[in-house]
Amino acid sequence: MTVTIKDIARVANCSYATVSRALNNKPGINAQTRQRIIDTASQLGYQPNAIARGLVMQRTHTIGLVIPDIVNPFFPEIARGVEDVASDQGYTVFLCNTNWDQTKENVYLKALQEKRVDGIIITPSIDLVSANGTNYAYLNEINLPIVIFSGQSTTGGHSHIEIDNHRGGFIATKHLIEAGYKRIAFIGGRESSHSNSERLKGYKSALTSYGIAIDETLITNHDFYSESGYALMESLLKLPNPPDAVFTGNDIIALGVLECLQKKGIRVPEDFGVVGFDNIIFSGYPQIQLTTISQPQYLMGKLAAEILLNEINGLSTKGVRKTILEPELIIRKTTRKLNFPYNIREKSR
Repeated sequence: MTVTIKDIARVANCSYATVSRALNNKPGINAQTRQRIIDTASQLGYQPNAIARGLVMQRTHTIGLVIPDIVNPFFPEIARGVEDVASDQGYTVFLCNTNWDQTKENVYLKALQEKRVDGIIITPSIDLVSANGTNYAYLNEINLPIVIFSGQSTTGGHSHIEIDNHRGGFIATKHLIEAGYKRIAFIGGRESSHSNSERLKGYKSALTSYGIAIDETLITNHDFYSESGYALMESLLKLPNPPDAVFTGNDIIALGVLECLQKKGIRVPEDFGVVGFDNIIFSGYPQIQLTTISQPQYLMGKLAAEILLNEINGLSTKGVRKTILEPELIIRKTTRKLNFPYNIREKSR
């Protein structure tokens, strides 16, 4: 049974107002009475009602973190960065996993508002772009500070943090070209994903920069899971002129690709090259050693939390803040060593 202020007042033989002053460390009460009330509250197992207190103070010291895939190791690292900063500043984080389902995302967003969180950090399950170019219009209806991962333009009025996905796609494909692979495919995630589309654009830019024709039969998208990587790789290998390398939309897709290649008896990296994106913890395992594009996941989470909490607490000027981080190529054992460097003017845009 929940212990209330009324219960404490009854046992301590004092008024509700006196109990409230004692528990909230307010003046107007002597030290002996204050201690008696605190001791009584402890004995009864009293827990303050954070929601009720938040209604009074217009602050709950809670934030929401909405992510699309808790299974993907990329997102727990972001969550760890968010939680570390939030905890240091006395905030609690509500973690919501949408499974890339916008209906589920909307349910969580409504619940977070009902719980009166002070702000939200979100990786949207789908990119919504209105006719006038405003992104994430559905988030504009939420009257809370919001920080978005993998943003597009900032016309929606929200700060966002992302890696330079176009640049990442470019340097991944560039590496495969310079390692001597001739037929480079792209296996992406959801076509509606901004990050996926930017990585694809980077892939195409690299091919064009090196004078390689873009073959649409080598470009395929589905979702960000390993099963898709396996199935799409299997389909690409059945082409009359199959690829000898692939750049994938994330590391999880790449793991499915590697499984497929292993079962087909195709040697990596001698006969086939693979580059992923994210640099999740599994990518560096000795059994995998995936060449990939690294994102500073923990740092991204920390930055997002710092930006959000500064806005909540009025420590920064309210408005859009756009943070673009540089990708890094991590060369491991799923690609050959460079056979020859191309000496051309690089065009990543």
